[in-house]
Amino acid sequence: MEYRYLGRSGVKVSPLCLGADNFANPTPEKESIRMIDRAMEAGINIIDTRNSYMKGESERIIGRALAQSGRRNAMIIATKVHYPVGPGPNDRGNSRLHILKACEDSLKRLQTDHIDLYQTHRPDFDVPLEETLGAMTDLVRQGKVRYIGSSTAPAWKVMEGIMVSELRGFSRYVSEQPPYNLLDRRIENELVPLCQSYNLGIICWSPLAMGMLAGRYLDGQGFPEESRATLRGGIYAKRVTPRAVAAGNRFVALAKEIDLPPAQLAILWNKDQPGITAPIIGPRTMDQLEHLLPFLEMRLEDSVRAACDELVPPGSAVADFHNSAPWMKMKL
Repeated sequence: MEYRYLGRSGVKVSPLCLGADNFANPTPEKESIRMIDRAMEAGINIIDTRNSYMKGESERIIGRALAQSGRRNAMIIATKVHYPVGPGPNDRGNSRLHILKACEDSLKRLQTDHIDLYQTHRPDFDVPLEETLGAMTDLVRQGKVRYIGSSTAPAWKVMEGIMVSELRGFSRYVSEQPPYNLLDRRIENELVPLCQSYNLGIICWSPLAMGMLAGRYLDGQGFPEESRATLRGGIYAKRVTPRAVAAGNRFVALAKEIDLPPAQLAILWNKDQPGITAPIIGPRTMDQLEHLLPFLEMRLEDSVRAACDELVPPGSAVADFHNSAPWMKMKL
């Protein structure tokens, strides 16, 4: 397998990242732990979670899994801070107060003395970036965090973070984690070129477009029973529109033409796009994980890439996977 550098750091990561959003909801703990063990066996060495997934249970499962296997140092743990973890006004956001407390809590749940990649889950426009980066730099200097990154931020905010770090001597982002799939390619306009120019890794979420690129909406009968659109509703359901489903189904037809399962082609397309370090795969079951593992070592052919570009042109979008980002004004 070809491991990739995480931005300008010296850390090498697998070209797929295991996502832990489904751990404990709906995936039971025992199966979640089995998936972590199987992913590591296959060569995946980075796992992504956040402190508020299932009120911290996702982090606890990861901590227990790595403690049981004794392989903590073989796995790069990426977690996040930003969303509410309590009722108080300071139990959220990117303030120094919240970041320092949240980090301590994550370390306990993960049963580790350090977080490999600590990310702000969303930008906080009410807190000066100097405060956020200063707090995260202190965590790096204390040895509690190795590297820092951001998630779902506009390109200008990522650039501001780089500038502030350079001017103030703070730790510098090594990565950004945006939404990215064939149905929402808007990061190709500014964010991807920025990350390529300043050597930031891109770890992207929702590469299967919530199943629209995996053939889950072919029957036209609404949301599948176990889909996120059904289980969680809200912003998840709003991403699934007739236009997006139609484009997703054209992609499924293309996958069948070249004799590849659509979910595998969607991951392969994402993994081999310019500037991408690793898409996050979030399997709910062991079977779903096994379905995607063969693509750790496969490459996307240029002819297939061109055919995908015909379906949804570069830089455009037919589904809104930025609808959880208040800064995004463009509506689809």
